Amino acid sequence: MKLVPSGQGTTKVSPIWGGLGIALLASIGAVWFVSQLPVLTIAYAAGLATLVVLAIALGRSRPVAQEDELAQPDWSVTVAAINRDDSGVAITDRANRLVCANTRYADQFGVGKAPPNIALDGPSHEALTRVAREAWRDGSSIADRVSSPDGARIWRAEAERAGRGDDYLLWRFRSLEAGDAAGELAQQVSGTFGTMLSRAGVEAALVGADGVIRAVAPGFAERASGDANATLAGQDYVSLLRTDERDRIYFSREGRRGTPHALVHVPLNNPDDQRGAAADEVPSLMLLVEHGIALGAGEDTGTANATPQLESLLGALPLGLAMTDRDGRFLFGNAPFLRAIDREEQGLPQYPSDLVVKEDKGALADAVRRFGKGSANSGDMAIRLRSVPEDPVSLGLAGVRGLGDAAVLLSLADSSEETKLKRQVAQATKMQAVGQLAGGVAHDFNNVLTAIIGYCDLMLLRHTPGDSDYDDIQQIRANSNRAASLTRQLLAFSRQQTLRPEVVQLPDVVSEVNQLLKRLVGEKIEFTVRHDRDLGPVRADPSQLEQVIINLAVNARDAIQSGGNSKGRLTMATRRVLAKDVQGMGSDILPVGDYTALIVQDTGGGIPDDVLPKIFEPFFTTKEQGKGTGLGLSTVYGIVKQSGGFIFADNVAGAGGKPSGARFTIYLPVHHGDVPAAASKDDDAPPSEWSGGGKLLLVEDEDMVRAVAERALSRAGYAVTACADGEEGLAAIANGGSFDLVVSDVVMPGMDGPAMARAIRRVAPSIPFLFMSGYAEEQLRNDIDIDNMHFIPKPFSVQQISQKVGEVLGASQDR
Repeated sequence: MKLVPSGQGTTKVSPIWGGLGIALLASIGAVWFVSQLPVLTIAYAAGLATLVVLAIALGRSRPVAQEDELAQPDWSVTVAAINRDDSGVAITDRANRLVCANTRYADQFGVGKAPPNIALDGPSHEALTRVAREAWRDGSSIADRVSSPDGARIWRAEAERAGRGDDYLLWRFRSLEAGDAAGELAQQVSGTFGTMLSRAGVEAALVGADGVIRAVAPGFAERASGDANATLAGQDYVSLLRTDERDRIYFSREGRRGTPHALVHVPLNNPDDQRGAAADEVPSLMLLVEHGIALGAGEDTGTANATPQLESLLGALPLGLAMTDRDGRFLFGNAPFLRAIDREEQGLPQYPSDLVVKEDKGALADAVRRFGKGSANSGDMAIRLRSVPEDPVSLGLAGVRGLGDAAVLLSLADSSEETKLKRQVAQATKMQAVGQLAGGVAHDFNNVLTAIIGYCDLMLLRHTPGDSDYDDIQQIRANSNRAASLTRQLLAFSRQQTLRPEVVQLPDVVSEVNQLLKRLVGEKIEFTVRHDRDLGPVRADPSQLEQVIINLAVNARDAIQSGGNSKGRLTMATRRVLAKDVQGMGSDILPVGDYTALIVQDTGGGIPDDVLPKIFEPFFTTKEQGKGTGLGLSTVYGIVKQSGGFIFADNVAGAGGKPSGARFTIYLPVHHGDVPAAASKDDDAPPSEWSGGGKLLLVEDEDMVRAVAERALSRAGYAVTACADGEEGLAAIANGGSFDLVVSDVVMPGMDGPAMARAIRRVAPSIPFLFMSGYAEEQLRNDIDIDNMHFIPKPFSVQQISQKVGEVLGASQDR
């Protein structure tokens, strides 16, 4: 700025002018004395007077010496004005010299260099150079993102031409780091948003954890200091306010002649921060609400007169907020709070304790009452909502004053999506763990059943029908086979059963069991089957698919009959699902591709919402005790997943929006490979019979199974050498033993079956192997990549193992 001297435009009367006047008067007297002519004397005097007037006029028109150069500005005043905490500010001249800068700029960039020559990465330096060029040319420019050389810090840079002669550039650097979110809010509070709040009777201020002001709304600045443009950053927030004996808040400058206010304290801690920063470690948004518009502000009106202004204010914030009176009754809650408690349609209940499970009601009610009647403070507690009782959430509580009756501000983050994801992960983890446990139990149980069934078969060889023990042995064998069926269901759920996949058409599989299904569902239930055209073939085990269809039909029948109504409708349909249809579904689970779908729908009243996520869990059943094992749907789930498919369950909406029935949809991927030709009669011919006995090496660590298998094979005419583990079996061949076939268990302590087989093949490359296992054959073949390997599942009977050994030896003879 130009500074004008204080005496500019005036002249000083020098002492020389007094002496000159005396000399002029003396010269006029001398002319009169010499000439004694009045006319000449007057003319001479007039001429002198004219000369004096001209001299004086010239002296007045010429000012005294003044400074023509610019006075140096006092930049300390400018530094004080731009010293803000939310952004770094610097001023440069046309020579690109740093004239002044605030403290935040000096902390971030130092004062050694001026923009754009500060420490930034290459692209950011180029962007800042462009900003400087455009600001000198156009008046202002912005770079949305510049970063430090290591990329750890990011800023938004602005440059604006300033000064009376536009001789300076004003630079602003606002941090965009995640931890500087309060800085962004400071910009909004001190800008248009703060002005709008002031018009609504709400004065906002951003205050640090130490109680020092970071930014205020223009209305707050005017009320506190008398100047809307005043910066109050760095001042103590409390020092600008005062309270009376009834906790009403006033601006200190206005005193009690001003309008009383109520204080709403909103800590700006991140609700997603798992560390949970304490309220005294984060900045806060302080809202002063005028007594006339605040909820419950008037003594006579009570707290029931909710005002739209405060509700609108809290409704604009993304955090779920609700307010209660000092008796703990809900006054209102914003939309994010209603979403967080899953009550967008029902609205708020009367008390906060109505939102939580029974065990948390007392603790929450006591906390709300304590915060409502105590001093103004804040805290949080873990609660379990009735809508999601399995997942605790953190509820923030803050006692507020100045709203008439004491009140409590409740805060709750909307974590519905996060809770849903956690529930899905927990469900998948639980299913995997139970599947592994079920598979292990089934494997061990199969060994026991193999021994029981084998000994029953050996006893039946000595007892004929009519014998007193024959029927008892048959009962033992029948119940053992029933237990074996149960273990197969466990293996199916854990996806460890043996499948015989074929390329089939779903309508053909449904037709195979159509008559059986009609008998199962009964005459009172209407059974309908519909098929789409041009269905793609699928690759699956037909017998297992039949088991899936039967289980779903029986489950639908029981659902219809459980409602006390013996009549109903069961619909089974196949659908063609193209890749574009799957893409249109937008499913995160079902990959895009062509599928053939099987839909089973009933009119049994649907599945309760709390039961729906659990229906595929093993041993979970809603039937009465003794009427269900809880393995039907879990078996279906295991078979479908092992076949590479997907299964979904949902309810079908009926009249009034209530569920009218359940629907199960199975998606099996379409097989795009070559379809094998149907087997000819020659292909169905059994392998050539093994003539005579043979030498067998039997390796089994379970004593009972080894004994049964040894006796069964010995009775069939084979010479059996039994070994208890893999090392012993390998030693039997390494020591020169010659065998036609090795019959071995898979899982054994020490050296297991596959490891023994690889070692034996190095000694006897052509010897065939017959593995016995309760695990799936497909999984076994994936783990054991050797030729001439055969498989028999446990449990097996004496006849089955003898027959299987004969088939393997016959096939080996053909090779």
